[in-house]
Amino acid sequence: MTVASTVFITSPLEPEHVERIRAVDPRIEVIFEPELLPETRYIADHKGKPITRTGEALARWQAGIARADILWDLPAAEDLARAERLRWVQTTSTGVGQAVARLGLREKGVIVTTARGVHARPLAEFVFMALLAHFRGLRHLEEEQRARRWERVCNEEIAGRTLVLLGAGDLARGCARVAKALDMRVVAVARDAGKPRAQAELFDAVMPVAQLHEALAAADAFVVTVPHTAETEGLVDAAAFAAMRPGIAFVNIGRGQVVDEAALIAALREGRVGYAALDVALVEPLPAESPLWSMPNVLISPHSASTVRGENARITEVFCGNLRCWLDGRPEAMRNRLDPALLY
Repeated sequence: MTVASTVFITSPLEPEHVERIRAVDPRIEVIFEPELLPETRYIADHKGKPITRTGEALARWQAGIARADILWDLPAAEDLARAERLRWVQTTSTGVGQAVARLGLREKGVIVTTARGVHARPLAEFVFMALLAHFRGLRHLEEEQRARRWERVCNEEIAGRTLVLLGAGDLARGCARVAKALDMRVVAVARDAGKPRAQAELFDAVMPVAQLHEALAAADAFVVTVPHTAETEGLVDAAAFAAMRPGIAFVNIGRGQVVDEAALIAALREGRVGYAALDVALVEPLPAESPLWSMPNVLISPHSASTVRGENARITEVFCGNLRCWLDGRPEAMRNRLDPALLY
């Protein structure tokens, strides 16, 4: 049987998901050599522990890169020179635009499909874990429990509050669904406010980026959901923090480069931001000397809020659907194609 395409698995993936990929069509050759992949640190770890390939292992790795026209996950820069047949990469992340630009995949005309939508639900769960913990006073309760103190208090509620989302895509959709279930008012701030959206009914309003400060002035909570692009870099700056209602809750599940981190720290110290939950940072890992680590009103997550047990199963589902489109000669129908101009 003639091989239609060769897929090389370049990051850790459970064998059962590899078999799902193989089962899509017998014409697909899947190269999966677990011994060439890094050891995982946790379930759905796409990077793994550092690995150095030498000798025969390196030769096998380079041969796999050279044979493949499809890669599961982004290659390292040094591998691209050998990927002469490469036509498509399925990534395991959503915000890969900057990496795609650095690797020069746009210039090579390589199709990139992302994991967009896969992480919307777990990230929304993280957002509301943080917001509910803040508004319902979880830290106070924990302190009182440690002190064995029984003193009744009056807490805040989340219902009736206004949530402002920077972005109106999949991550914003996931957050909006939970927010509406909790009777919050939801406002999205988007690059193209008038664009038709399937999830439009989840937003009470969609405002253009030019009105970000106006939206922030009415917000009780603000969540960053956008990727890092030339348009979003530093968008949440000192002026944006100054426009916020004092005591606002701030969550970043997008990218650290969207936020002026020094301005965020200043706003936290001043009480302009009452609470921050950060899954991303300007520099990752977050440097040990960062004051964010020790601030009592900050929750740090090591860029893991989207990582859950079912992640690879969902990404595999996206990939298998895209493989069928690819084999049918319908690349335009592939899900989650990265726009090479917008980088998302």
